[in-house]
Amino acid sequence: MRTIWKGALTFGLVNVPVKVYSATEDHDVPLHQVHDKDGGRIRYQRTCEVCGETVAYSDIDRAYVEDGQTVVLTKDDLAALPAEKSREIDVVEFVPSDQVDPLTLDKPYYLEPDSKSPKAYVLLRKTLEQTDRTAIVRFTLRQKTRLAALRVRGKVLVLQTLLWSDEVREAEFPSLDEDVRISKKELELSSSLVDSYSADFDPEEFVDEYQKELRTLIDAKIEAGETFDVAETFGDTEKAADGGEVIDLMEALRASVARSKEKRASNAG
Repeated sequence: MRTIWKGALTFGLVNVPVKVYSATEDHDVPLHQVHDKDGGRIRYQRTCEVCGETVAYSDIDRAYVEDGQTVVLTKDDLAALPAEKSREIDVVEFVPSDQVDPLTLDKPYYLEPDSKSPKAYVLLRKTLEQTDRTAIVRFTLRQKTRLAALRVRGKVLVLQTLLWSDEVREAEFPSLDEDVRISKKELELSSSLVDSYSADFDPEEFVDEYQKELRTLIDAKIEAGETFDVAETFGDTEKAADGGEVIDLMEALRASVARSKEKRASNAG
């Protein structure tokens, strides 16, 4: 796996250097768009609507448009934002795991310890397991501030980005407000049907049938000689902050707990 980001998990005065990896990958068969008459590759070009020129990606900036006004944000503008410079995954709070709504879970990432000793990493992992808590963290990735859930999967800490609360729609369906009567017999029969389908979930038993059949179709066309030379149809192919070690982990933990108690006492006062 390839590292996509390096930084440090921080909670209190404890600093856990980590490497971040994408936890999932796409296995869909890649398909291109081609002209149905001659099989020629169809490509999309970035064209400026003002001058009509084809623009290289390196020459493209971002912009915000409102009320007929355009505000251009250059790469330097975005890089200067304070959040983008941060290489820390800050723990905001530890919450009961069952309070994290699965509907808000988004992209998962694996975290690997990135220090001479994985002790702080293992300590955090065991603490989350023992307390049945999920850490809610905030960090910046690809110019976006993200909220995420930090949880345990086997021996690995998993960082799973969360949708912001305003990104989850409310399910408002009037039909569900109607008073529906379910008889005891209907419920018993339904429960019996559930029991007949009951099993332990094994994800390896399931495969993407569409992709499997698509691969079979492609192989059959290759075997039948229904192919074009790539040079004839596609032309030239496109080319295609380390955290520091915690010197005394126990001392950092004690200081963090003490500081947290002082903060709570101050707020209570």
